[in-house]
Amino acid sequence: MPSRFTYDLLWLFRNTYRDTSNLTSNGSPVHRLIEQHSIDYWLWADLIAPQSERLLRNVVVRVHRQEEADLFYIPFFTTISFFLLEKQHCKALYREALKWVTDQPAWKRSEGRDHILPVHHPWSFKSVRRYMKNAIWLLPDMDSTGNWYKPGQVYLEKDLILPYVPNVDFCDSKCFSETQSKRTTLLFFRGRLKRNAGGKIRAKLVTELSSAEGVVIEEGTAGEGGKAAAQSGMRKSVYCLSPAGDTPSSARLFDAIVSGCIPVIVSDELELPFEGILDYRKIALLVSSADALQPGWLISFLRSISPSQVWEFQSNLAKYSRHFLYSHPAQPLGAEDLAWRMIAGKLVNIKLHIRRSQRVVKDSRSLCTCECRRPNITMPSSLA
Repeated sequence: MPSRFTYDLLWLFRNTYRDTSNLTSNGSPVHRLIEQHSIDYWLWADLIAPQSERLLRNVVVRVHRQEEADLFYIPFFTTISFFLLEKQHCKALYREALKWVTDQPAWKRSEGRDHILPVHHPWSFKSVRRYMKNAIWLLPDMDSTGNWYKPGQVYLEKDLILPYVPNVDFCDSKCFSETQSKRTTLLFFRGRLKRNAGGKIRAKLVTELSSAEGVVIEEGTAGEGGKAAAQSGMRKSVYCLSPAGDTPSSARLFDAIVSGCIPVIVSDELELPFEGILDYRKIALLVSSADALQPGWLISFLRSISPSQVWEFQSNLAKYSRHFLYSHPAQPLGAEDLAWRMIAGKLVNIKLHIRRSQRVVKDSRSLCTCECRRPNITMPSSLA
């Protein structure tokens, strides 16, 4: 793609990083928010790296002719443009990107089914993305409220959930060993206490949990001080609360995982990254909102978990945390590797739909209506 969609936006991000104190409407630092959703950068960086330096060259290979490609990655930094460009300039750039992509022979041949569109922030590319609904969207979650995505736009069989880029440092094996004896807090949360939509449960959880023994709940703050406080709190805690944000997902989940803190997920409609590869029941507790809000239920539940079970969760976290780290060069079994593997798993179905669309008789039943779009809902459970 032309540099105005890629390198120019990266330079804009870099050159304004320390020159602005801009905040979003909810008080989040703009540049940190962009980094949090920068999956577009990390996947692109892996693809453009010299082939001799890439560690994932047996997983995905970049080719330079459209005819040789099975899939097409769209390297447009949609989140940078949304937050750092003036509104009308951003919308104009979105329209230019849409036209450039959809004018390509590869798009026309498949109607976009084999194209990969990074739209990890719910607002990114929002004004035009409906015209690219056949593409594989790379998302933070599949918000079902209708606030972010229209019905039928996103579903697991077509799209892919990717983890946020963690905001805290990775607690490696040495850190994990050193912090074990220091984890004296039962349950920790630091973040925005008031959110919209499904995130309204945060205020309810604060009311229920704030006076409980062994629980630390703090309002999040921006900057390095906020990061240090969150990191320190997670490394001193056995469990980390991960409630829904404005959407079902929250960056807090991935901060907890790389900190060795067992996530307690309270988000009934959350879809999780790489779930075709990873079993989250080994590293996290998934609790229904109904259970979590029962007076005294959650703390009793956490205290009922035996030390051996806690150790098993923590040991699994030490093994799993590498899957949520983005890096350069991209590492085997890191976030980029699992993303490519999950996308590759969609290829057979993509080819089915492309070939079918190319051979069906005009005016026949041209649409296959076999998608499974059942949401993932955490059901209330009883305390044994």
